[in-house]
Amino acid sequence: MSELITAELVDLDLSAATKDAAARSLAERMVAAHRVTDLDGFLADVAAREAQMPTGLDGGIGIPHCRSEHVNAPTLAFGRSAAGIDFGAADGPADLVFLIAAPAGADDDHLTILSGLARRLMDPEFTAALRDGRDPASVAALIRGEAPAEEPAPGEEAGEDTEPETAEAAGSAPFRIVAVTSCPTGIAHTYMAAESLAAAGRAEGVEVTVETQGSGGFKKLDPAVIAAADAVIWAHDVEVRERTRFRGKPLVDVGVKAGINRPAELIAEARRKAERGEIAAVSEADGGKGSGDGDGSGADHAHFGVRLRTYLMSGVSYMVPFVAAGGLLIALSFAIGGYEIASAKSVADHFVWGEADSWAALLNQIGSAAFAFLVPVLAGYIAYGMADRPALVPGFVGGSIALTVNAGFLGGLVAGLLAGAVVMAIQRVPVHATLRGIMPVLVIPLIASAVVGFLMFIVVGKPIASLQNALTDWLNGLSGSNAVILGVVLGLMMCFDMGGPLNKVAYAFAVGGLADPTDGSLKVMAAVMAAGMVPPLAMALATTVRKKLFTKTERENGRAAWVLGASFITEGAIPFAAADPLRVIPSVMAGGAVTGALSMAFGATLRAPHGGVFVVPLIGEPFLYLLAIAAGTLVATALVVLLKGARRAAPDPAGAAGASGSGDSRVPVAA
Repeated sequence: MSELITAELVDLDLSAATKDAAARSLAERMVAAHRVTDLDGFLADVAAREAQMPTGLDGGIGIPHCRSEHVNAPTLAFGRSAAGIDFGAADGPADLVFLIAAPAGADDDHLTILSGLARRLMDPEFTAALRDGRDPASVAALIRGEAPAEEPAPGEEAGEDTEPETAEAAGSAPFRIVAVTSCPTGIAHTYMAAESLAAAGRAEGVEVTVETQGSGGFKKLDPAVIAAADAVIWAHDVEVRERTRFRGKPLVDVGVKAGINRPAELIAEARRKAERGEIAAVSEADGGKGSGDGDGSGADHAHFGVRLRTYLMSGVSYMVPFVAAGGLLIALSFAIGGYEIASAKSVADHFVWGEADSWAALLNQIGSAAFAFLVPVLAGYIAYGMADRPALVPGFVGGSIALTVNAGFLGGLVAGLLAGAVVMAIQRVPVHATLRGIMPVLVIPLIASAVVGFLMFIVVGKPIASLQNALTDWLNGLSGSNAVILGVVLGLMMCFDMGGPLNKVAYAFAVGGLADPTDGSLKVMAAVMAAGMVPPLAMALATTVRKKLFTKTERENGRAAWVLGASFITEGAIPFAAADPLRVIPSVMAGGAVTGALSMAFGATLRAPHGGVFVVPLIGEPFLYLLAIAAGTLVATALVVLLKGARRAAPDPAGAAGASGSGDSRVPVAA
């Protein structure tokens, strides 16, 4: 196992002024150490993670981190800043900055070491030693845990328990809390929150047992420990797994950062709820993403919208690979054999090795087989996101029935939500202990499938099918100004958050139309992909034509953005938007709106859900389609150059020297 950090990965005089510049400076050390293979690709992943939630922590600590396919070995780089760098912490800038890089498939041993570091950052003595260190090699050893242990204080035996006397030691049972911590990446915040809660519990004389549901492993709490607990704390930014284990307990439900920054308050709140006898109605639907600030308990309906979006996006994320594989295969079959190949006889009975039409028919029928799973997978994994594995069967059954009654994509959405809701309702029913073992594998799937099947066949299936047909007719009937307006709206949504919720909603709307393709739905798919290509292409062009408006970091990101934009990876523009959102986001939204409108006006169609310029031969009206993309890119480029060039600000020496990150890009503009 290679060392996670060496002296070469330590910068005790980090001069960066922004978090982007700090990440780049430390990432460059990782590249030099052959731990990162693609600097710009890795920094894009860091920026995407930072966009989810700022990584600054109270106490002057910044921990930018991510998983990335551009990392070949788990790595830490450490920088110490005299001036401090804003990482979004409530108490001000960070002077201790850790850049944590984990491979996409990092093993548990390395992640356990990373989690150990995260816990140690909660120790004031450890952070003080980092601030006092004078030699990179000794600081690296300290971070690795190799620094020599301190001598026991006079009169103190080594290993002697110096913790405050707890209630248990005094003769009474302690107040017991079980906690769950988790974060999207599962590398740092998960374990820092766990250590913070445990440390606060020791200080308060409270017994705190934590289950970390991060990427370094998931070991469930002993049921006996949960049963003996007086209260529960969830500090999480992703769904708590197997939530019903904590049913019948007072619950404090917050975001993971609250677990790090104010653990004593959470423990006090748990005590108050226990004293008042407040019991949370925990089900598999509860416990969505914690608020980070308030209580946010499972009974808090203010989080329903967040949970609903999570359920729907779960289904879409599992559906997209089927759409991508099936859609591209079908598109290739049309390119080889023409649209009439869809009516070819089964290749199982009629296949000639030397005929192009036979190969086209083969690709078409394989792609069609993949597409047949689209709606059932969507429904199944919406239900799975709501109620875990017991909901998979009724979800798939409901999705299949949606196809049978011609309810299509909308029917799949409804079937998934119904299946999840039915399973959650069944899970609330108390059962005898002898039946619990067969409930998730037999009783729940059986009853839920019957109920969902009845609802889809008899109650809601036909009305949804009518609505689906009306939507299809509306799309097919779009022409002139109506089509242009829809293109504008889709373009704005694709470019507003560049991979965020609005972008995903627009993309899911387009992909859903491919389940039962019509001329209207194919136009929508074309407009969505075209608009999604504009932000990175515009920033790439802007950094090329007006280099002086951008820092060296941004110019390097611009070179990578050419490829990302051409490949329909909208996230390639995130580093620019994060550095200068007030100028970049409105500019690319305008460009995306122009492209979406022109694509719809030109009548361009697309059967492939992805691919960018690489599937242009499969696009209807390809030359006009490329013209729409070029027009939107030019509009966005012109606006961002105009807005950046119009401002008058002080020069940025670091940016001019080429050492600064993307920051705010304040460089003098040539007349």
